[in-house]
Amino acid sequence: MNPQPPGLGPHCVGVRVVVRRVLPGLTGPTGGPAMTDVLGVMESWDATSTTVRDAAGVVTRIELADIVSGKPVPPRPSVRLRVAPGEAERRALDAWPAPVTEPLGAWTLRAADGYSTRANSVLAAGDPEAPFDEAVDRVRGFYAAHDLPACAQVVVGSEEHERFERAGWVSARPGEADTVFEMTSVAAASRAAHRLAPADAPALAIDPTVGPGWLADDERALACGAAATAVLEGPSEVGFVALGDPVVAKARVALTDGDMDPWSGISNVWVDPGHRRRGLGVAAVAAALEWSAERGATTVFLQTRGENTGALALYDRLGFVEHHRYRYLAPPR
Repeated sequence: MNPQPPGLGPHCVGVRVVVRRVLPGLTGPTGGPAMTDVLGVMESWDATSTTVRDAAGVVTRIELADIVSGKPVPPRPSVRLRVAPGEAERRALDAWPAPVTEPLGAWTLRAADGYSTRANSVLAAGDPEAPFDEAVDRVRGFYAAHDLPACAQVVVGSEEHERFERAGWVSARPGEADTVFEMTSVAAASRAAHRLAPADAPALAIDPTVGPGWLADDERALACGAAATAVLEGPSEVGFVALGDPVVAKARVALTDGDMDPWSGISNVWVDPGHRRRGLGVAAVAAALEWSAERGATTVFLQTRGENTGALALYDRLGFVEHHRYRYLAPPR
């Protein structure tokens, strides 16, 4: 057989593939050699063999000489990806909670004394249960009362997005890419993270409260003081992953409310510039995923600005899939 069948090779490691192989010594129903297909994620490739892990976790070693054909295949459709963008955003509220919130139908007004755009904008997804112009007036009044600029978070391409833009609202962050909302299963991401993390990765501490060392690199949070702490520590369960003193790698992970099906949200993944390209970012995410699994989360999500191509490439390797994008809009000046 071809030692490197077309479509397969070391570039497929970490990718879902289907491999057709000969079963040596066995005869098929037509009298020729017996064959079978193996479907799963390729875990290794060397000069003579490859290994593929199926959905049940069984690893099959396949000699290259026995391979008849093979190719990468798309991931299985995920039930979690069928969740509507607005519902996903509402689930994510619990992982980044503003100290002050007010419902406006299905919309949520949020204020956090200026710490982060997300916690100081109205999540405009769904029916505000009021005429649109009246709902917008409520938004303006709420932020005026909190001495904050009015701002709306909208799912790109949604009806709310279109209505705000027709009303003259414009990008609150001119020149910046939209934010990508990605998600995957905790189990799949954990397997990928542990495979990609360096073998000698140090243990990372996970604390339930944010400390000065964890905040040391975050000028925005330090400037906002108590408001930042209220948002960061606000979820019912939250963990602050950190390595080193001073901290050289970190992440934050929080559970959403939902006893039957909690999600976890990962944010604030950071590695000191002097310690990058050592796998510490992957190690921090792996620790956050393990924390999530221990608390029963089956789905994990994160939000990354579209221009952060390095982070998006890493999350792609961990199995995250884009669910939707959102952006922030401000009233016309």
